[in-house]
Amino acid sequence: MTELIPGAEPWSHVGSGSAGALVIHGLTSNPASMRGVAEALAAAGFHIELPLLPGHGTVIEDLLNIRWADWVAELERVFQILAARVDKVVVVGLSLGGALTLRMGANHPEVAGLVCINPAAQPPAAEVVDMLRGIIDGGTEVLPGIAGDIADPDGKESGYDGTPVRAVLSLFTDGLTPLAEAYAGMQLPLLLLNSPQDHVVEPAQSEFLVANYGGPIERVSLDRSFHVATVDYDKDLIFESTVAFARRVTGSH
Repeated sequence: MTELIPGAEPWSHVGSGSAGALVIHGLTSNPASMRGVAEALAAAGFHIELPLLPGHGTVIEDLLNIRWADWVAELERVFQILAARVDKVVVVGLSLGGALTLRMGANHPEVAGLVCINPAAQPPAAEVVDMLRGIIDGGTEVLPGIAGDIADPDGKESGYDGTPVRAVLSLFTDGLTPLAEAYAGMQLPLLLLNSPQDHVVEPAQSEFLVANYGGPIERVSLDRSFHVATVDYDKDLIFESTVAFARRVTGSH
């Protein structure tokens, strides 16, 4: 087995209450980028599962053959572990983790609430899919990296220095395209935190989600942060907002 990047290990925590949180990191990143969110929820008494998504936290070669279905399968496994020890679950995710948060909400209407931070949420235009397929057909498997879009010079994200094209294509075609059709029927409370200056996921994706989502939405604008806002200037705002929302939707005090 490939060695883990330091800090990239998954984290499981037994809380003091009867509610839990499934916390999900982004594409080419690892649990380190979401550890602060998970620890804030843990400090509030929540049980935590912060998994390492398949293909992440090691070397980029491990991600080349991983697809959307692999991530969903792992999250379903971890969700069952968490649900077995709590009464209510909230799901929290950043970027790809935000898309997977929405998928888990669509799969599990019994979830108490969803928190999406700069989520990938909108199916791409057909020409974008065609462009990615053309890149693959041309023999390119890895594009430049997307990690590290952070305004705070002291903020760090330990991610891969490249982005596997097939994994992105799978996120778009297997993930976001069918997922968007589920939004209208979803009734779960949603906390949406997004950065107006995001250089990885266009802020318009959050607007698409708001326009199409069926349930109640609360919004927080992360005005001082870029994409990886959980390690950026607004991280404390994210932690506080997420804990307050999670407490409210689970009835935890």
